[in-house]
Amino acid sequence: MEPIRVQSFDEPGVEVYRNIRDADLVGRRGVFIAEGELVVRTLLDRHRESGRFRAESVLLNRTRLGAMNDALVGLGADCPVYVAEQGVMDEIVGFHIHRGVLACGTLHEPMTMPGLIKQAGADGGPIVVLEDLANHDNIGGVFRNSAAFGASGVLLTKRCCAPLYRKALRVSMGHVLSVPYAAIGSVEEACAALRSGGWTTLALTPDDRAPLLNELVGSGELGGRVAILLGAEGPGLTETAMRSADHRVRIPIAEGVDSLNVVVAGAIALSALPRP
Repeated sequence: MEPIRVQSFDEPGVEVYRNIRDADLVGRRGVFIAEGELVVRTLLDRHRESGRFRAESVLLNRTRLGAMNDALVGLGADCPVYVAEQGVMDEIVGFHIHRGVLACGTLHEPMTMPGLIKQAGADGGPIVVLEDLANHDNIGGVFRNSAAFGASGVLLTKRCCAPLYRKALRVSMGHVLSVPYAAIGSVEEACAALRSGGWTTLALTPDDRAPLLNELVGSGELGGRVAILLGAEGPGLTETAMRSADHRVRIPIAEGVDSLNVVVAGAIALSALPRP
């Protein structure tokens, strides 16, 4: 499809990109903005697969058109490509968009917790359960780690920030679009569903009374299906969530260090689990 030249802020077709700092909130309604070449390429790949994610349009700085041409091949009228000069693009989005590559996507057929657990059981990788992570960087980092260490899915309480927020999606390096995820009412609910499906749940805690994760893994007590529970930066998992887990475990850290960042802790925990 021939790119559509955009010469002013108020031209039709680019409304969704206007002042996207505020429009990030539309992630809650299944519409989201992908930023950067890698993330947009991932979205376009998912679009071609006709799966859960669809690309609705692309907005490019004119100077990035050549670099993105191969990714745009075959897009139809249902995904128009808009091209603008840097100044016009900056005016549309409301700030200097130095990456020069944006796309609008939509989420179709969100996964459910039962569906994700069933699929993850077939895949064999661990599940990550997140309780109330409100930081975009942490959500994005967890998804990137989940992809890197072979997790089969992520379950998030509804107080977590939306994985499709622009920054979370960017920090994840686009892996929010490849790692399955679903919303849960509570960690307690998720643990009950996981247990009934034959999963062992591990709640991460800095409490030095908890056994070490690597020792528990080495003991052979864990079954083949494992889910790790991670809490928000600062407060960590609630007591209710920890009581819901089969085991409380900790990562060894030096004396005098309070805890680890949740993304770092999650990466260490996932790396310690047996690979499927």
